[in-house]
Amino acid sequence: MISKQEAIKRLAKLRKAIEHHRYLYHVLDKSEISEQALDSLKKELVEIETVFPDLITKDSPSQRVAGKPLDKFEKIFHKVKQWSFNDIFSEEEARQFDERIKRMIEKSGHKISNVEYVCELKIDGLKVVLEYENGILKTAGTRGDGEVGENVTENVKTIQSVPLGLHEKENIIVEGEVYLSKKDFERINKKLQKDGQEIYSNPRNLAAGTIRQLDPKIVAERNLSVFVYDVAKFDKINQIPSQILELKKLQELGFKVNKNYHFCKNIDEVINYWKLWKNKKDSQQYQIDGIVIKVNDRKFQESLGYTGKAPRFAVAFKFPAEQVTTTIESITFQVGRTGVITPVANLRPVSVAGSVVSRATLHNEDEIKRLDVRVGDTVILQKAGDVIPQIVKVLFELRPENAKSFVFPKKIPECGGDGSIEKIPGQVAYRCVNRDSFAMKMRKLYYFTSKNCFDIEHLGPKILDLLVENNLISNPADIFKLKKEDLLNLPRFAEKSAENLLNSINSARKIELARFITSLSINNVGEETAILLANKFGDISNLRSASLPDLMNIIGIGPVVAEAIFEWFKNKENLILLKNLLEQVEITNSNSKKNDQKNIEIQKKSKIFDKSFVLTGTLSKMSRDEAKNLIRKFGGKIVGSVSKNVDYVVAGQSAGSKLQKATDLNIKIITENEFLKLIS
Repeated sequence: MISKQEAIKRLAKLRKAIEHHRYLYHVLDKSEISEQALDSLKKELVEIETVFPDLITKDSPSQRVAGKPLDKFEKIFHKVKQWSFNDIFSEEEARQFDERIKRMIEKSGHKISNVEYVCELKIDGLKVVLEYENGILKTAGTRGDGEVGENVTENVKTIQSVPLGLHEKENIIVEGEVYLSKKDFERINKKLQKDGQEIYSNPRNLAAGTIRQLDPKIVAERNLSVFVYDVAKFDKINQIPSQILELKKLQELGFKVNKNYHFCKNIDEVINYWKLWKNKKDSQQYQIDGIVIKVNDRKFQESLGYTGKAPRFAVAFKFPAEQVTTTIESITFQVGRTGVITPVANLRPVSVAGSVVSRATLHNEDEIKRLDVRVGDTVILQKAGDVIPQIVKVLFELRPENAKSFVFPKKIPECGGDGSIEKIPGQVAYRCVNRDSFAMKMRKLYYFTSKNCFDIEHLGPKILDLLVENNLISNPADIFKLKKEDLLNLPRFAEKSAENLLNSINSARKIELARFITSLSINNVGEETAILLANKFGDISNLRSASLPDLMNIIGIGPVVAEAIFEWFKNKENLILLKNLLEQVEITNSNSKKNDQKNIEIQKKSKIFDKSFVLTGTLSKMSRDEAKNLIRKFGGKIVGSVSKNVDYVVAGQSAGSKLQKATDLNIKIITENEFLKLIS
């Protein structure tokens, strides 16, 4: 038996040796010793830690696989909003992206004739966000909705290519892609099939299913890996002036970075890189569905910024979509929650891009005429960017002799009443004349309980259908009035399932204002518009009493959308629904803080109350999102562009054209320290 002092020294050496060989094997694809020898070192480490459990550290190799399975995944709130890339699919779109980048850079005050890019392979996997504190892995989360994901730390710890401790003691948040090799995909599917279990259609689905296993031991057996490709937050980011140096810094810290990234002097080299990998993508052991193009210069990245959903300085250049042929068995119609009618092609089921497809939208009457699509036709189907199945062509040479031209009907039974439909003024789409049909009511109920709105677990379309059929609910507010005895009389419901549903409903009673607005199914109002309305009015009562000019003056909301919102709040039935809902739910993020008089007084006493701010450049003491949250907390407003109505411009490092424009308009410019002093 060794002494504790000897154990401390031995453990330090063992951890260093194991980490060295892990890094060689799982990150650099090299090896100096056999797997059996490495396993022997790990065994000795565990034996010493068993004798001296107080010597176990968070970054010890023994901590990669936890003991007990989790009961469930906890939510994790991202400190940096997680974006997704916009997609392009052709050389023409790539050149358009390049021209757009040049125009925006020139508008920001930089004279430039050419833009340099970094291209990286787009691995077809599952995004993961890793946070390190003082060089030690603290948390790992899935992307989720971009703001809230699932805490999968224990599972990610089992992935050997993810360092538990970095080569430097840094505080950093990075982003990467969890993937499964084709070899391991085949191995696992064979085992699942042998055990009589359902197999996975592609490596990405298997990787996603694995990372959400509640038992980390199962995850460890699957042999996942991670490529890290981006820094989301880092105190020393200003010391890394380019994307190419960022990737090299990630490698220095000990992360596994895909070695096939490439510096491109111009868009022509980008297109050549894309063509190269389009032809050799199947040569790798992991799936690739395109390349990612990023502007190399960080100061240009900062000035280009982000849209509501994606970075402006980067784009995913996808490879041509996989195409297959199938036949159209029938064309039916789907009535949406706002009454818009969408024709749908019902197909002979076919596998495309890793999933079985049996339906594809035909969008509208014009699209049906353009394709000249008919029942019985053989068509080419593709999944563009692995999302919505799309019919791209009819193979006329295979058309049946009796195939008749499709005529858009004048009536659709699902519209209720006499089923009449009408063309929406100024659009190609049709809608139900009767705006109160049963189909529309059901669509609205489905949407109300969906993830984008109230997110009520255990209350999917089938259960909603059951509740409506048994006259237990007729509108969204009725959901919150359900009682246990109501459910127990229904098929599929026992004591436990009834309790689960009621608990989910009660958990959903508190909702953010933007999600509440989204749930109302106002014409043309989706998530992004709802956020604009929530930020502008801060309270549902303020929105309800808003005038048409008030709505039209909001940047990002046009006259058609403004009128739809205004008319919705004039409708008596809508106001009754709103009243009934507000009796059942609590809106938690109202900026006016109706139930928090103390907070109103704090905001009014603040020096920035009702003042508008523009943020430009890189902040060193906080992220942009943190600065925005502080401004909102003390009653200020965030504006995206500089105008004479702006009160303050907060200028960080490498501030661009916004700073110059603020100077020209004589707007007060303050530093980050002055901003912090102002809000204190």
